[in-house]
Order: sequence, then structure tokens, then C-alpha cells
Amino acid sequence: MQENHLAKWLNNELSAEELSEFKNSEAYASFERIVAASGSLKGPDFDVDEALMAFRNKQTLQDPKVVQLRPYKRFLQVAAAVVILLVGSYFYVNSLDATIATQYAETKEIVLPDHSKVILNADSELSYSKKNWDANRNLNLKGEAFFKVAKGEKFTVATTDGTVSVLGTQFNVENRNDFFEVSCYEGLVSVSFNNKDYKLPAGSSFVVINGAITTTQKLDAESPSWMHSESSFKSVPLKYVFDEFQRQHNITVSTENIDTNQLYTGSFSNSDANLALQSISAPSQIKFKLEGNKVLFYAEN
Repeated sequence: MQENHLAKWLNNELSAEELSEFKNSEAYASFERIVAASGSLKGPDFDVDEALMAFRNKQTLQDPKVVQLRPYKRFLQVAAAVVILLVGSYFYVNSLDATIATQYAETKEIVLPDHSKVILNADSELSYSKKNWDANRNLNLKGEAFFKVAKGEKFTVATTDGTVSVLGTQFNVENRNDFFEVSCYEGLVSVSFNNKDYKLPAGSSFVVINGAITTTQKLDAESPSWMHSESSFKSVPLKYVFDEFQRQHNITVSTENIDTNQLYTGSFSNSDANLALQSISAPSQIKFKLEGNKVLFYAEN
């Protein structure tokens, strides 16, 4: 990151290329949180017109000390208030959870304080307490992520649908719009869903669609397919397939005359949009029309 990117960013003077480079830097997330927190703080009320009138009135008095010292005293009070706000903002921002997010067609790798690794899939968000990690080893996930936990280390991944507790293992969690899946690739994970605990050994997955638990599936790979630029599905409604295509390729999807609850088994490329469209449409016996960054899936009458 160039040294002048921060100043240009604050003044909205970055080009598209410079903005992209700045957002990919390690410092961007911290600067963004500081600006957000500072924007929510309010300084003390200070009426400029009233202060100016008071200053002019004091000039007419006989005592020169009153004329010279009072305005400066007011200035020092305001300056002190600003300093207090800035210091408070700094400590407030540093007390917040660390939050990492990805956009469409983007993945990120995060290294946790215990050296465990997390890889975020597209359109996902992970947050945790970086400062109090040793005392609060909990992570909140929105979207999908693959976790490679350091040996002997334990933490919990919370989602809106269920909670996953692990100890030195490798697993994948996806939680999106009535779809919840946990896949264990190494070791053992404990999944809590609807106040019940399920033990998930290596090579198996736990899937919930629209609140209903599906048959536990066997895994035939050592890591999720999306980490190898491919999205795979086994008997999953087409609407979730369309959603994932949209996330991976940043192409808006619409449908016409299609039953989006129709089950799909197969995979598509996360790097080649045209190949992905053919992989989705052919087995589903539907057609598609791609125009720019929009695609229409449709079925002929």
C-alpha cells in the first residue's frame, strides 16, 4: 500500500485501481473500523457565533487579561474534548471483534491467534475476539468457510442455524438461507442443532435444508471442492445452486418457468462462467441466456 493511499481514501480521491489495492491491504480493515467508530461519536456543542460575540464584547472591557485569556481558555476546553474523543475512539475500536468479509467471486485466508487457519468462501463473514482470544475462543460465521484447527487447540463456530465444536481437526461449515452443512475431513466435530448434539467423524457431512436433516453423506475428497475452484452438490435444490453460481461469478441470476426446488447433483466451475452455465443447465434440462453480468435460466413450454 502506498503511503498516500490513506489520505486519498479519506478524501475520496482514490482511482478504482488504487481503491482495489488499498482494500486488499492488511491495514484497510483497521482504518475502516476507526472511521466507522469515529463517525458515530459526537463532540461537545460549540456555538461559533456566540463565542465570537462574547470575544468582541470582552474587548471593550478595561481589564486586558479578560480579553486575552478567556477565548484561549475556551479553545483549550474544545481541544481537550477532541483529544478525549480521539483517545476514546481508539480504545473503542480496539475492543471490537475482528471481522473479515469477502465479496462475490472472492476468497480470503485468515490465520487465527493460535495459528489455526480459516479460508472464507465468497460472500462470507467471520468475526471473533482477537484481543480476548485465549479467554473467548468463539467464532461467528455467516456464509461458508473451511477450518484447519491447530493440533490440541479447541474453539467453537457459531452460525444462525447451529454450533460446531472442534478440537484439532479440519472441517467445512456453510450456513446460508435455510441451508446448513458441516463436513468433517479430519478428526471429530460436534454439531449442535435444535438443542441436540451430533458427532460427526472424518469423511462424513451433516446437512439441514429448510429445517429438515437430510441423510448423512459420505465425503470422497480431502477438502471441499470450492477450494479447488469448483462447486459441488448432491441432491440440492436448484435455488441453492443458482445462488452459489451468483456468488462465485458475480453474475445476477433470474429464472423463468423453472421449479427451483428441483434437485441437482453435479458440479460447476468457479473460474469459467460459460462452462459453469452449461454444467448447470444440461443435467437440469433447462436453457440459459447470458447478457453482460446477468443470466436468465428458463424452460421452454
